[in-house]
Amino acid sequence: MERKPLFFFMNSPADSNSRLLKLFWKGLNKIIGKFNFLGYLLGPVVFLVDYFLTRIFKEGPSTEIAVCRHKNNYSSHPLKNHIKVLVISHMYLSTFDKISLFTHQQVKELAQQGCGIKVIVPLPWIPFPLIYFSKKWREYSKVPSKMILDGIEVYYPRYLEFPRGIFFASSGKRMYKGIKGLSGKIYKDFQFDLIHAHVALPDGYAGMLLAERYKKPLIITIHGQDFQQTIYRNKKCRENVKKVISFSKKTIVVSNKLARISRKELGIAPDKIIIVPNGVDLNNIHYHRDILFERYKDKKIILSISTLRKIKGIDLNLFAIKKLKEKHKNLIYLIIGDGEERDSLESLVKKLNIEDSVQFLGLLPHKEAMEYLSICDVFSLPSWDEGFGVTYLEAAVYGKPVVACQGQGIDGVLENNKTGFLVKPRDINDLMKTLDFLLSNQAQARKVGEKAKKIVLENYTWKHIIPKLIKIYEEALNN
Repeated sequence: MERKPLFFFMNSPADSNSRLLKLFWKGLNKIIGKFNFLGYLLGPVVFLVDYFLTRIFKEGPSTEIAVCRHKNNYSSHPLKNHIKVLVISHMYLSTFDKISLFTHQQVKELAQQGCGIKVIVPLPWIPFPLIYFSKKWREYSKVPSKMILDGIEVYYPRYLEFPRGIFFASSGKRMYKGIKGLSGKIYKDFQFDLIHAHVALPDGYAGMLLAERYKKPLIITIHGQDFQQTIYRNKKCRENVKKVISFSKKTIVVSNKLARISRKELGIAPDKIIIVPNGVDLNNIHYHRDILFERYKDKKIILSISTLRKIKGIDLNLFAIKKLKEKHKNLIYLIIGDGEERDSLESLVKKLNIEDSVQFLGLLPHKEAMEYLSICDVFSLPSWDEGFGVTYLEAAVYGKPVVACQGQGIDGVLENNKTGFLVKPRDINDLMKTLDFLLSNQAQARKVGEKAKKIVLENYTWKHIIPKLIKIYEEALNN
């Protein structure tokens, strides 16, 4: 049985929605990033705890010490259908996270196209007493150390993570400490040729240290968080993101938007960045059950599938619904997902007096979410800070008219008024007019949706995307 330590420090109530608490932790994080003396004071404690944790985890150091002496020559790599890849991603399916499908879908298709794959999913270490204070922490603690998902071996080691992003700049080092023993055990039977990390910090930083240790090339994929939040946390976070990108053989971004940010904000050379979008797994496209169709057969349905965060623009949809319901009497807005903004959004629904036109469906398994997507009339997610957005593609596969924001990750995949509808960010009037047009002109809306479906099926399924990724792997090994 795994031993559990009996202490913890620097904790905060992670499930609290208090604005004061959020401001406090955000401010403290910026102060620590600016003034190093706090790090000097607490640093020894952190390193002692890290050292102690590496002795608690099952993965011992003996294997990795032997492995670290192994030297590899990139030129001795095998053919592409035998490339062995170690994937590192905290955004991955588990018993806790049942909605992060896109990385697993990519991994499955890589395996189907001949790559050998093993996955490390680092999770926060939750000390024994705290599992009783939060459902979220309790569910984290229940994730097993290993699972087999669709034939893929997936490992779930723990590492020390501070609440509210405190010391986030050094999170990659702590993640490395949490996974290095496990990587040694994996390497004994699976001598991976390269490492592919999803997000630069912390996963990419941990991958960089592993790549140095095993003398393997590193590929990283930026999904949005690094360029839209992390680099603005503090100077050290920005430096570490740039350090990982500089070290990597290639850095993949999932949209033109992120490529622009890399050049403008970080000064990254264009030849360092490759745009490879996420894809759609057509095996996960499911159609409605009769009972679902019967329930909403007389309704015009606007649907959102999203984590409930401020940037997703769910509140903008609610303001639009308030005005639209006067004209469209049978209108209903369905919201699939959960998150920190749910309470405030439910309060807004009451304040706007639109309870009869809005339903919060909560988190649903992907299959059920897709069934709802198959019956909606419009998919609307006016997120103004979106790196890509796989759900837009999934909606397009069903031939649904998609409403998104101009200048975001999906802009460039969908073309305004031709294959989608792109509204001005945070502009309620523009959003309302667009939704009104789609609800009033459903035949034209369906034509646009069908054009988007054709684009996605011809260019954005994983079967189209993965060969591009394998080519990047080959180039990294040949370099």
